[in-house]
Amino acid sequence: MPMPFRPIVGIRSPVAALFIAAFASLLAAPLLAAPARADFRVCNGTQTLVGVAVGQRTPDGWVSEGWWRIPATTCRSVVEGELQSRYYYLYAEDAEGLGRWAGDIDMCIAENEFKIVGVADCFARGFQKMGFREYDTGGQGSWMVQLTESPRGGTEQP
Repeated sequence: MPMPFRPIVGIRSPVAALFIAAFASLLAAPLLAAPARADFRVCNGTQTLVGVAVGQRTPDGWVSEGWWRIPATTCRSVVEGELQSRYYYLYAEDAEGLGRWAGDIDMCIAENEFKIVGVADCFARGFQKMGFREYDTGGQGSWMVQLTESPRGGTEQP
């Protein structure tokens, strides 16, 4: 047999009960809300692991950095925090070496983890030169790029 509803002891007015419930929900709201993230995120919409390199203008000059490994159908922040630049540059390739996402802005990359200052003389400095795609964030604090399946052996402009 179900128990009868009993009001909270000491609260005799339905208005008072509503007031307490509303107040409690206001106190709990910040605990339940997820903090807003301001990042440059890359989402891998493919069925294979993707390696990502990002480039940007910093006070030290042009910097390219990589590799972020992004598993299939997941997202990852490649620049964390509030975006400081309007333009960001991205190059990505799948782990099988058959698909890539590139552009026409040349920057330096390396085979292993890297952070390279400068975009000139990549080969002379022991790096590779690769075309990155430019993303104009319009000065927004966060941005997301979605990588989707590319034709095998082809280049996709996400």
